[in-house]
Amino acid sequence: MKKNWQELASYQPRVTKLLTNSIEKERLAHAYLFEGKKGTGKKDVGLLLAKSFFCEDLQNYIPCQNCRNCKRIDSGNHPDVHIVEPDGLSIKKGQIQALQEEFSKSGVESNKKLYMIVHADKMTINAANSLLKFLEEPNANTIAILLTEQYHKMLNTILSRCQLLSFHPLQPKVIQETLIESGVSSNIAALVSQLTNDTEAAFELSKDDWFAQARMKVIKLYEVLVNRKGQAPLYIHTEWMIHFNDKEKQDTGLDLLLYLYKDILSVQVGNDDQVIFQDMIQLIKQHALQMTQRSVTEKITSILEAKKRLHANVNPQLLMEQLVLTLQEG
Repeated sequence: MKKNWQELASYQPRVTKLLTNSIEKERLAHAYLFEGKKGTGKKDVGLLLAKSFFCEDLQNYIPCQNCRNCKRIDSGNHPDVHIVEPDGLSIKKGQIQALQEEFSKSGVESNKKLYMIVHADKMTINAANSLLKFLEEPNANTIAILLTEQYHKMLNTILSRCQLLSFHPLQPKVIQETLIESGVSSNIAALVSQLTNDTEAAFELSKDDWFAQARMKVIKLYEVLVNRKGQAPLYIHTEWMIHFNDKEKQDTGLDLLLYLYKDILSVQVGNDDQVIFQDMIQLIKQHALQMTQRSVTEKITSILEAKKRLHANVNPQLLMEQLVLTLQEG
């Protein structure tokens, strides 16, 4: 799906405003460093900046998306736009030297050139030093965009030559809406968007059959806790531990259970629109009337404590058996 400035402004407003103002005033910097967590739109913004830089029919700062340059940037084969990614675990000196050779030639289509270095923190020392020489003597119509999730690992001399733009983690609502637009069910999208702020990772998780089953296992555990209290330890033994069979999966299971109890609290304080398990809202409303806020808060605290103990290497089955006994009290 093609990204546009308006869409990107909805989740990276500060970055978008700064860049679009610079495009309109023709004051783009020679080098940018986009830093932020994975999935925050750094590469999308970089490619859109490239389109605004090369577009043949630019309106203020908005690329037309249809001219030859915009289409070739979309397809990844514009001769004057170069993207460097790690070769294996690192970006090597030879890759930066090849880029420099490319840029020593005049532009194929015009006198403009743009390059993007993905995971710039993975440059070897030699590669970083080669890039430094490149950044010290910028060409008038050249733009460098460096992307990183760990800018503290980069040379200070490189940082000082780039305009730093920080990308904020995405809000769950943004990820949820993106997933739903991509055809993911609203029930799965609401839950996945709470577990990661990386759209790509969220999309992968939403397609994972194990995760869909995990959601059902958590709902079933909740129903057992409410309606068949004495059977909860048996359920842990016969179903829960089989499905959540390693620490990472057990942690996810506890997260999903946590969100269910948080939903009860949301209803109790009048925030029905914040309920994640929307398909269970009638049942949640019913139980919200039957429990005190203090009781729900204590259950949430118990789950958080169980998550802590899980990472302290407590036996997971014993931990879950103790947790369900605590949750079914009251």
